Amino acid sequence: MDAFESLMAEVMASADRFGHREHLHLAWLAVRRHGPSAATDLIGDGIRRTARYAGAPQKYHATMTGAWTRLVAHHVPGGPDDFAAFLGRFPRLLDKRLLTGHYSSARLASAEARQTWLDPDVAPLPAA
Repeated sequence: MDAFESLMAEVMASADRFGHREHLHLAWLAVRRHGPSAATDLIGDGIRRTARYAGAPQKYHATMTGAWTRLVAHHVPGGPDDFAAFLGRFPRLLDKRLLTGHYSSARLASAEARQTWLDPDVAPLPAA
């Protein structure tokens, strides 16, 4: 089992579907265990591979994956060691619209944003 599969198994052990909260949990685990930069690559590669395997490669979104991982990474240092407590301390991460404070809808909807990392065009993301 590779690093991504191991993280996914841990996330899904307490979930019945892979939604926004599970994406955050995956990012939280990856950042804590591998650091922000490696976590972004690990999650991106793993989700892209999983989407391809599921026959839905269009579901992968490079910019959203990177942005959410960076937002989680910003809060990890000094944050709780428990994921539920982490979300309790940083509940704004549960708001799926959080990226709209950093990206225009047009930029996030672009084919380029799905394929590669694009910097925010509304406001910069916080440093990880």
